[in-house]
Amino acid sequence: MEREVRVRFAPSPTGPLHIGGVRTALYNYLLARKLGGKMLLRIEDTDQNRFVPGAEKYIMEALHWAGIQIDEGPEQGGPHAPYRQSERKPMYRQYAQQLIDSGHAYYAFDTPEDLDAMRARLTAAKVPNPQYNAITRNQMRNSLTLPEDEVKELLASDTPYVIRLKVPRKEEVRFQDLIRGWVVVHSSAIDDKVLMKSDGMPTYHLANIVDDHLMEITHVIRGEEWLPSAPLHVLLYRYLGWEGTMPQFAHLPLLLKPDGTGKLSKRDGDKLGFPVFPLEWHGIDAETGEPTVSSGYRESGYLPEAFINFLAFLGWNPGSQQELFTMDELIESFSIERVSKSPARFDQNKVRWYNEQYLRAKPDTELAQYLLAALREHNIECSEEKAVLIASVMKERVTFPQDFWREAQYFFQAPTTYDEQVIAKKWNAPTAAALTEFARELPNSSDTSPDGIRALLTQVLERQGIKIGQVLQALRVVVTGVSAGPDLMATMSIIGPAETAQRIETAVQKLPQ
Repeated sequence: MEREVRVRFAPSPTGPLHIGGVRTALYNYLLARKLGGKMLLRIEDTDQNRFVPGAEKYIMEALHWAGIQIDEGPEQGGPHAPYRQSERKPMYRQYAQQLIDSGHAYYAFDTPEDLDAMRARLTAAKVPNPQYNAITRNQMRNSLTLPEDEVKELLASDTPYVIRLKVPRKEEVRFQDLIRGWVVVHSSAIDDKVLMKSDGMPTYHLANIVDDHLMEITHVIRGEEWLPSAPLHVLLYRYLGWEGTMPQFAHLPLLLKPDGTGKLSKRDGDKLGFPVFPLEWHGIDAETGEPTVSSGYRESGYLPEAFINFLAFLGWNPGSQQELFTMDELIESFSIERVSKSPARFDQNKVRWYNEQYLRAKPDTELAQYLLAALREHNIECSEEKAVLIASVMKERVTFPQDFWREAQYFFQAPTTYDEQVIAKKWNAPTAAALTEFARELPNSSDTSPDGIRALLTQVLERQGIKIGQVLQALRVVVTGVSAGPDLMATMSIIGPAETAQRIETAVQKLPQ
């Protein structure tokens, strides 16, 4: 019988979650849902020195905002609890001991000074990559080189030690990656990684393998940076006797900076002018100790569905021309085979485009709520009916929800300044005279719809012998203060005939002709 598909997202709480991490979580989630499986969240907090308070809560909040639903995890619980590695500490020791008893791991009593001396010797001998491996371990202080009695004595006296994997010297390690095909690495390129640290905590390598096995993980989808560790993990599965249920691996392509010059890092966001975190992060600068704030997609005004749609396409394509997908459509279309091996270049313009598309697709009544919320903050009263009208004419001109207020202030506040370039080119005595006549008749008009206002303006201008194209830009500026915006007739209709007329009259009095 086929196993239930079970995937996991396993971040470390060492700071805010990078968008590359969100993409990893998303691909895991899409695969699990596509194949009717489960999505697990496991917090890998074995490195207590790098633990950052608040990071775990941030990770959970970010996934929730993005719409990535967790089936088993620290909050949800599940049959394989606990889902924090620090709470699973007692169970790892037995597997490290199993590896020692089977001859696949050993105790290493080397001091930091011993390790520094080893690296110095290898560097002096021009060894390109000094490491603790099948050759150098024979000159080090470990249970492979020390007499058995001395090893027992060192253990009995609580001498600090680590447990290292005993990697074979001449062996090919191979596995099939779902994205990259067959990967073959010679064991001489793999060092004897530490599995258990001197404080009794497992390293990532041991804890990761043990937990994936005990949690019955069937697919490990993770970033390309873990590809060099994969052969080591294959050896651990083999030595622990779990090769038959080893999960399938898929290593995702890197996310590159917009110019393609390197990996998009946590430091790049604010430096390059866009967020690299899903949510805003409040932290402490490691060098200065000063509080820092890093921008987030949520706080910058991005909709979660636009953010997720954009991330899905960073390394994957559906094989069709469709670009806008709901989460359900992404699930239906997703396949790991369509994930690219090539790095994906981050395109900030594209994510802005996605946000525009999703905003424009929302009902005007929903968009109006963004405007109404901003108006309440500025103590400005507005009916919902008027807010809906404004949203309907403004939605093609905004990228973020906060743009509704920024771009639509002139619906509520008469301009105090006017676009100087338009005034210099288009404002003159005939225009002022024609608009004065228009302002006099507008409040008494029986039809203040956009079409009615246009008809009235046309009549007034015909009497004055002026073409409508000669005054439209000037009219827009005296009514709104700016040279561009949505349909001018609709704008004046929403502002209202009396207020529009008053604004024209004020401009005629203020502006030289």
